[in-house]
Amino acid sequence: MGIFDKLGFKKKETLEQGVEPSRTGILSKLGKALAGKDRVDDETLDELEEILITSDVGVKTTLEIIGRIEKRVARDKYVGQAELQALLRDEIIGLLQENPTEKPAEFDAEFPTKPHIVLVVGVNGVGKTTTIGKLSYLYKAAGKEVLLGAADTFRAAAVDQLKIWSERSGVPIIEQGQDADPAAVAFDTVSAAKARGVDVALIDTAGRLHNKKALMDELSKIKRVMDKVVDDAPHEVILVLDASTGQNAMQQAKAFTETVDITGLALTKLDGTAKGGIVIGISHELNVPVKYIGLGEKMEDLQVFDKTEFVNALFGE
Repeated sequence: MGIFDKLGFKKKETLEQGVEPSRTGILSKLGKALAGKDRVDDETLDELEEILITSDVGVKTTLEIIGRIEKRVARDKYVGQAELQALLRDEIIGLLQENPTEKPAEFDAEFPTKPHIVLVVGVNGVGKTTTIGKLSYLYKAAGKEVLLGAADTFRAAAVDQLKIWSERSGVPIIEQGQDADPAAVAFDTVSAAKARGVDVALIDTAGRLHNKKALMDELSKIKRVMDKVVDDAPHEVILVLDASTGQNAMQQAKAFTETVDITGLALTKLDGTAKGGIVIGISHELNVPVKYIGLGEKMEDLQVFDKTEFVNALFGE
């Protein structure tokens, strides 16, 4: 039984509601593209290409999807909106499954090491601190002992914001206030996590991207001091992206992965955009797995990403 079952959350309903703006836009455009037609012709494929691109799937991923659909249509002679929807789902799921990234573990899964150290990065405004707060709540709800570390000490109010989430989720926090040395906060957090025997420590860090060298130097320093306390820490580096920014999120992801050893992605604010296709593009084009998706404001509106479930929700089963 998963954490959402234990807490009474309806994961599938939350997912479908969260992507509703994107699904409504896609299905409406599909309906118009197929109106009065009894087959999928070149014009329909051109319109389908435009639908995917305007949904922020991305040009590269869209062209691969269209190429697959052209072959299937030529072979199977699919007609009608329902059949095209099913075809789209099948081909997109197949495309994403070819990216050899493991499905992220659920919140109640056992960690290979204890304490499990997670470093979280992301530019201002993407929902980074909120995502950490939701992760802490969901891990605790799954029976984990959790500790927060407020190492984003450059951004005004970042520490105070994380303290509020600490209180909401009932999870302790290590903080030294604004302008403290991020590496010192990270060191204290990992030391406390080890001493207290917690399961997971979630450490908020600054995500400035305007100076890649400064970002790399800072994160390298943080990693060095943590590794002195817990071997191979951090065990995960999660990059948080705002899905509502579309292709800008893709560019941020590429820039960060070129600079930092990112192990997973969290895409937030999917409920506030009609361009949820960005999740498909990022999941296909990057060799970094999408681990979490944010579907609303409530604590439980952060979910572990499942490729098949997401595509089915986006295109309608």
